[in-house]
Order: sequence, then C-alpha cells, then structure tokens
Amino acid sequence: MKAIMLMFDSLNRHMLPPYGCDWVHAPNFKRLAEKTVTLDRAFVGSMPCMPARRELHTGRYNFLHRSWGPIEPFDDSMPEILKKNGVWSHLASDHYHYWEEGGCNYHTRYKTWEISRGQEGDPWIADMDKSIPNTNPHRKGEWNFQDSINRKYMQAEDQFPQAKTTAMGIEFMRRNAKHDKWFLQVETFDPHEPYFTPERFKKLYDYDFSKFQNDWPEYVPAKDPKLTKHYQMTNAALISMCDHHLGRILDEMDRLNLWKDTMLIINTDHGFLLGEHDWWGKCRMPFYNEIAQTPLFIWDPRTGVKGQRRQSLVQTIDLPATILEYFGIELPKDMQGKPLRETIASDKPVRKAGLFGLHGAHVNCTDGHYVYMRSPATRDNQPLSEYTLMPTHMRHTFEVEELHKIECLQEPFSFTKGCRTMKITGGRPWVEENQLKTMLFDIDKDPGQKNPINDPECEEKMIKLLVKCMKENDSPKEQFIRLGLEKYN
Repeated sequence: MKAIMLMFDSLNRHMLPPYGCDWVHAPNFKRLAEKTVTLDRAFVGSMPCMPARRELHTGRYNFLHRSWGPIEPFDDSMPEILKKNGVWSHLASDHYHYWEEGGCNYHTRYKTWEISRGQEGDPWIADMDKSIPNTNPHRKGEWNFQDSINRKYMQAEDQFPQAKTTAMGIEFMRRNAKHDKWFLQVETFDPHEPYFTPERFKKLYDYDFSKFQNDWPEYVPAKDPKLTKHYQMTNAALISMCDHHLGRILDEMDRLNLWKDTMLIINTDHGFLLGEHDWWGKCRMPFYNEIAQTPLFIWDPRTGVKGQRRQSLVQTIDLPATILEYFGIELPKDMQGKPLRETIASDKPVRKAGLFGLHGAHVNCTDGHYVYMRSPATRDNQPLSEYTLMPTHMRHTFEVEELHKIECLQEPFSFTKGCRTMKITGGRPWVEENQLKTMLFDIDKDPGQKNPINDPECEEKMIKLLVKCMKENDSPKEQFIRLGLEKYN
C-alpha cells in the first residue's frame, strides 16, 4: 500500500470548478474530481499555517491551548508513527515556515525530506543590490525586499519553487513505484500570496494584469473594487499554475499505474478572502466559509469509489487518522480525528459537530448545516494563556518579556502524557477585538453567510455542541470564562 498527499496552501474551494466556479482555468481539478471522491463539507480546525499542520500530525485541535508553534514533545506525529511502523514517510515542500523557528521540527518527523527555497519573503538569496526593483511598491520592509530578491532568481518556469517541489515528488514516485509501504507528502506554499506566476498562466485570462503593480494582498478591509478584481485575477492565474502541477502528479499516477494501490489526498490548510465580506486575507476577520470550508478530494483504492460527492462533516484532524488506518496502524489514544474510509465508501458520518478557529479569536462550531461563531465575552479578550513546552512564535522564540508571564507549570492535560506545560498568560491574539461578534449562520439557506440569524433555540443547541467539543479537547478552563460559558462548564 502507498499514499500520496498533495497539499496546497490557501486554496479556495470557491475558485475551483468542482465546487462550482465556472471561470477559473483548472481542467486538472475537474479531472481530479472524476478520479476521486469530492467532500463538500470539509472544514478546517486550527488556523493558520503551522497550527493546521500540527493537526495534520496529531489529529487533534491546536488552537484552544496554543497559537503558532512547533510539534510538542508529547505530540503524536502521523509521519513519525508511519516511520516507526515500517512505512517510509517523505516530505517534499517549499513551505518555508517549516524552516523557521515556529515550525522547526515538523520536517524531522518524516523519515526523509527535501526542500525548495524562495517562496514569499523566505530568507534565501543573499543579494545586497538595493537597486533591485520592488515588486510590490505598496509594501515596505526587509520581508518585501527579500521577496523581490527571490523573484530575480526565478526567471524560468522550472525555477519556481512549486515546479521544483513537484519535480521532487515525481522523482520520489518514479524511484519508489515498485516498492511498497510509503507515504509521500508533496506540499507547496502556492497559491498563498504573493500571487507570483509565469506569464503563460496570466495569458489564460482576458484581463490586463499590468493595471496594478501589486500581487500581494494585505489583510485589511477591501475598499477598492478594482483592486479586489485584480486580486481575484492574480489568484486565479496562480491557481491555474497549481492546476498545471496537479496535472503532472495525476499524469505520473497514470503512467506508473499507481491508482490500483495508492491512496491520493488533495487538500489545503484553509482558504482566503478575496473581497468577500469586504475583506482581503485571513486571520484578522471572522472565519467565514471562504476561509473555513476547504476543498478536499480523496481516492481510496480499497473502495474504488470515484466521481462521487460526500456530504458528511469532516475536518483536517481526520486526515492523519485516515492515513494511519489505511496502513493498518492503530491510532494513538489522544488522536481525535476519525478515519474516513466509510465516509468515502458510503458517506457514513464520523462526527456530529466540529470546532475551528484561531488562538484568542472566535471559537467556532459547525454541524455542517449551521456555523456558530462565539466571540469573547470579556472586554479585554482575557483570560488567555499559551500552554506549551516550545514557546515559539512564527519566526522567533517568545520574547523575554513574554516569558516573564510564565504563571506556573500547568498540571497535565489529558493529551500531554503526564507532562506539565508552561502556562504563559496574556496571550497575543492576531485579531482586532471589534471584529469579534457572536454570529449564527444557516449555511444551507445562506451559504454566503450574508445574514446572521437570531434563533435562540438553535443557538442554545450550537452552544451545547461547542461546549461538548471543547470538553472533549480538554480545553483550558479560562477559555470558558473568556467566551462567557462558565455555566456550561
């Protein structure tokens, strides 16, 4: 048995033909839907990049206890479990957050790994020539300057990180097609912003891309309709590039006759707002379905089901459970995700409800039909603490001043295997407090989430589901206080 996961970053389901988009050029995603099961109610868990990847390893929510950070010493890591059970796990990626302090030990969980450099502001090429043109003049600073440097060294299409990453994955497939018991994760940062693409993908669209020297949206309210249109078109061009490289993987599956014994998962960590709800970006605003509801395609050679759709509620935490079950490996007791074999075969549900969110923001709950966004009830969004043995933000360890706020060693949570963690108080949310309002949506009747509903009976039902899921995750007690749910705990 073999398995391949092709993972994109910030891939919007509403920009893909299998999910109803009729203008983005993505024929290989159409082809993919014909060869797999398309899951219509797939939701994120923890946001954004590394919290989502922690879920891909551990199969449990991250965001109630901690923000961005590495794998913890007590975490169960799916690729590491595979490695220990004789399944070769390999990562080929250009997702540069893996090589920063905040993601520094994810890649080492695989038996082997390889990287391609240069995405976004990845500190890659050392070129001190200050005359290098700024590719996004609306953005300033060293991070943007590094992105401009990196692009100077990506003139040919095969120099782009995604092209290199896909080539690495294909090389692994060719080298190991005759062997058994391996898991390949091909993971690209695209179509995450900035939307840098070769010209041939822009030529697929009847649009003048030179209108703006800008392909890097900021996470701010969308106030310029023309710029919104521009971001949508540049994103579409990058999705077409992703579609091309997806086609390369599918072609190789065909050529090597891998469909007979190889699971294929195509997924992403989250979506992105391109003007919907009057926002660009993610993290600073409520997690509307454009962000929270993701594309997911799975081929399981054991069932042979393809070209069908499934309506059961599934989440990111289910993917590591699905992969371990596929290889016949017992799931760790702390893994909350559920294998999706029967969901793929017959749409058998694996859960009644699920949580999703960002540390210090809304705690969201969905049953697949309603989405409930519970906002903080306290004015200062406190109490909020980080529980960790690896106090690391995105690119650096916690500041000394933050570590002064270590209140105590927290008694073990149910999943920390007897380890006490630091309790670091006064957590720093990414969101603005005035954006956090409690809202309830009927996403069957209002899939665009344009009209919050006032239904006390339904809200009470969703609160009980939310609290149940929080308790199952052994949520810190202060989260119930922060959300005004003390009476339910």
